[in-house]
Amino acid sequence: MPTAILGRTGLEVTRLGFGTALNGPDRPDLTPEVMGRLLNAVLDSGINFLDTSYDYVDSEEDIGRSLSHRYSEFHLATKFGCTDTLPGRNNSIHVWTRDNLLRGLRVSLERLKRDSVDIVQLHNATVDEFDSQDMVDPMVELRRQGKVRWIGVSPTLPDLPTYLSWGLFDVFQVPYSALEREHEEWITKIGEAGAGVIIRGGIAQGVPGPDSNRADKWAAFEKAGLDDLREERESRSAFVLRFTLTHPYAHTIVVGTTNLDHLRENVEAVLKGPLDDGVYREAKRRLDSIGESPAPAA
Repeated sequence: MPTAILGRTGLEVTRLGFGTALNGPDRPDLTPEVMGRLLNAVLDSGINFLDTSYDYVDSEEDIGRSLSHRYSEFHLATKFGCTDTLPGRNNSIHVWTRDNLLRGLRVSLERLKRDSVDIVQLHNATVDEFDSQDMVDPMVELRRQGKVRWIGVSPTLPDLPTYLSWGLFDVFQVPYSALEREHEEWITKIGEAGAGVIIRGGIAQGVPGPDSNRADKWAAFEKAGLDDLREERESRSAFVLRFTLTHPYAHTIVVGTTNLDHLRENVEAVLKGPLDDGVYREAKRRLDSIGESPAPAA
């Protein structure tokens, strides 16, 4: 599995990571036994970077239960600022106070059965939310105590440039794919600043079914004529993943799935490597031609 150095963290991470926002009330089939087999299959595939969160339902507990004996094999990132309100997949209310950050990390470590995590990330806090409270001191203190090694944030525009300008965060988790390119140039700026880049949405959540609310996003794939650029027997999802992989600062791309066939397809796509330079440039030209160009970086 190809790897990259996650910016100034120095962590050597696989270019394909695994996102664990998977289970919830709508997935009663994802029992602890099923999740255990899935998570172990992820590590067996060669992936060495997992991304979780306090509010990904039972994700942290699944990791602690199933992988605590394999912690030496992978790097782990979680998130804080979350609460237990509104149980479900990644939809809890976030509270940006010192007490909630400290409580959240304490609970996360208990669930994960760990004394520390590699990375902890502010979970989608806006600059106004973060700046309205004294958040820096507890984050720095947790790092000083050794409970976290590196501090990250998962922002989007318009907040991303401000977070980057502070020089505080070691890692940024940013949405990006061929079908969601508004952060493309900002990812370059993050990488050039020396921070690590975790990509979410790097496969645009996969090709949707006919009734999916992602159909409009994937309509751009066909409108841009990207099918002509796919290799023989290469799926659309694999092409989009390899497009994301081609960005030089996409250090690791977290893709979650509960389907082992999809996991294998994602691994095979990353093993195949980035798109050929000519294909990559042509794909971006076609996307630009239909108005799917990235937002300019200041």
